[in-house]
Amino acid sequence: MVLSLKPIDPVLDPAPASGNFAALRFGIAGPMLVMARSFSDARGTFTETYSQRDFAALGVPDCFVQDNQSRSAAAGTVRGLHFQAPPRAQAKLVRVLSGSILDILVDLRRSSGSYGRHLAIGLDAVEGHQLYVPPGFAHGFCTLEPNTTVAYKVSAPFTPELDRCLAWDDPDLALPWPFGPAQAVLSDRDRRAPKLRDLPPCFD
Repeated sequence: MVLSLKPIDPVLDPAPASGNFAALRFGIAGPMLVMARSFSDARGTFTETYSQRDFAALGVPDCFVQDNQSRSAAAGTVRGLHFQAPPRAQAKLVRVLSGSILDILVDLRRSSGSYGRHLAIGLDAVEGHQLYVPPGFAHGFCTLEPNTTVAYKVSAPFTPELDRCLAWDDPDLALPWPFGPAQAVLSDRDRRAPKLRDLPPCFD
């Protein structure tokens, strides 16, 4: 499931379970991989995908205010790396509805001790695991299959004047994307995004 944690400590630590949810913490403070219990019978399956009470017990304090969804037609579509600056910084809860992605986070918290380091996680619709992305991270993903649909909750409404991006191919970050610049499908905005060394400080 975890495709790459370099240069982050690859050990996964279980968080206390709550209700129908369990979570794993990574070797970087904040992000979590959340797993939901599914119930099966002759009709198929039922899964509770979110509970504010249980997520708070797992260590997710955010109140999510907006749901977003994207569909990417081609494998190799890169969306990111995006974040929203304070005072409307966003936490995200990401899951795949169809297909699969490589999801990448970059720590932008200058006092975190892991500033500029990344976490790369594979997510797919079959397992249905969710990735919690706290404020202070640039977030993006690359689709691994055609017609991949990704849904995510955010903890603050979209605020255009605070919307920011970070170069997905910043050589200083050495992110493990499975597609190179010639194969990746990107927006013009993402192609022009600044590198980390040119990004003004946004998070303490």
